[in-house]
Amino acid sequence: MQVYFLGTGTSQGIPVIGSHHSVCQSNDPKDKRLRVSVWITWDDYSVVVDCGPDFRQQMLTSGCSHLDAILFTHEHADHTAGLDDIRPFFFKQGKDIPIYGHQRVLNNLKKRFDYIFETENRYPGAPGVQTFEVINNQNFQMGSTDIIPINVHHGNLQVFGYRIKDFVYLTDVKSVDETEIQKMKGVKVLVVNALREEPHHSHFSLQEALDFIHLIQPEKAYLTHISHLMGFHEEVQQRLPHNVFLAYDNLKITL
Repeated sequence: MQVYFLGTGTSQGIPVIGSHHSVCQSNDPKDKRLRVSVWITWDDYSVVVDCGPDFRQQMLTSGCSHLDAILFTHEHADHTAGLDDIRPFFFKQGKDIPIYGHQRVLNNLKKRFDYIFETENRYPGAPGVQTFEVINNQNFQMGSTDIIPINVHHGNLQVFGYRIKDFVYLTDVKSVDETEIQKMKGVKVLVVNALREEPHHSHFSLQEALDFIHLIQPEKAYLTHISHLMGFHEEVQQRLPHNVFLAYDNLKITL
C-alpha cells in the first residue's frame, strides 16, 4: 500500500490569502499546504479520501490517472468542493465514479452539485457518480479488502475516518468514543489532524493529537490538517517524538 499526501493544510490552505504571517511567507516547500486529502493505492485500487478545492491541482501534481472511488469524511467545503473535477476520470474511464459517505454528506452533495446527480435531461459534460452510504459499524469491501469506517466528532459534527488494512486516516477530529478507539488497535500507521498548539473547539491541538497517538500506539503517526499557526515545519518537527512526523504535501509513504 502507498499513501500520497495530496494536501496537508487547513481549510484556508497555506499561505493564507493576504496573510503576512511568517509561515505564510516561508520559502520552504513543506510550509506550503493545499487543502487536506490523501491518495491511497493498494493491489489494483486507487482511492482518494476527500476532494477539496485543490483537487485538480493535486491530481496533476501527483500523476494520478485512474480513480476507483472517493471516500468522504464529511461535507465541509475544504473536503468536497473539488467534486466537479472528477470529470476527466469519468470521461476516460467511461463509467460513474463511486463515492462513499454518510447519507447526510451524500444529501449535501446532491444539493450543491445537483447537475452531477441529475437523472433526466443531464448536461452532456457533467460527470456521473455512483453513491454508497457509509454506516457506522458496517464495513464495506473493495476487492478482498475491508474498509472500516471510524466514527469521530468534529466539534458537534459527525465525521468518518477510515481504516484500510494497517492504515488509519482521521481528519477534522476533536473527540473519539472508546468503541471507535478499539477499531484502531494494532494499526501500523495513523494519520490524524493537529491544527495548532493552542486549543480549538473542533480540532485536535498538537498536544491532544500527541496524547491520542500515545493512546493508539501506532508504529508511526503523521499529523495533517495543519494551520500556519502551528509554526515552521522544520522547527515543529524537531520537537516531536521519534515516531511522529508532520506530514507535508507530496509526501509518499509505503506500508
